[in-house]
Amino acid sequence: MDFTDQRLSYEKGRLDQQSVPASPFELLKGWIGEATEKQVQEPYAMSLATCGADNKPSVRIVLMREITETGIVFYTNYESAKGQDIAENPNAEVLFFWHELERQIRISGSIAKIDTDKSAAYFQKRPHDSQVGALVSQPQSGEVANREVMEQTFDQLQTDYPESTKVPTPEFWGGYEITVDKIEFWQGRANRMHDRIVYNRDTNSSSKDIVSWNTKRLLP
Repeated sequence: MDFTDQRLSYEKGRLDQQSVPASPFELLKGWIGEATEKQVQEPYAMSLATCGADNKPSVRIVLMREITETGIVFYTNYESAKGQDIAENPNAEVLFFWHELERQIRISGSIAKIDTDKSAAYFQKRPHDSQVGALVSQPQSGEVANREVMEQTFDQLQTDYPESTKVPTPEFWGGYEITVDKIEFWQGRANRMHDRIVYNRDTNSSSKDIVSWNTKRLLP
């Protein structure tokens, strides 16, 4: 299959360095809000790229569940392939892409586990069947003989933990926060003259409590 003749001109917006806010989180929330208003399907879905000690990158879709003052939070199985990568190398990057808005956001930084109480509180907010499904996926990414084995395990756990019973938060499951070092905002433009504004955390700031950011325009 040859796609070299496929073309699409991006002409839905623009991004000016002079008008962006001082904090990238303000712009991030604004773009997420616009994507939600435009009914982009799961606008909080992001591609998470990690790389473990083997130096082989891996990427998969996860769901952002919170924007904090310093980063973004997602939840997963700590013993998954991504969890192993993070344990070996805490540096990672995520990518949001909203085709409907001709926008993408790249976020890079370091990952660490969040507080266990916060993870447990979120786990208990999940639908009951999703809680049970998390117990089935252990270890996540591990090999299974067939789907029937998964279904049987799920049915048994449904018997062990009916709707009226609290499903205990597993120790192998919880949240990670990516503490942001850099965010790049990309707005598609005509003639491939895209707008790219990148925020870099100011590592020379005299105050540890006040985070400042530098912005630059990048060539498309």
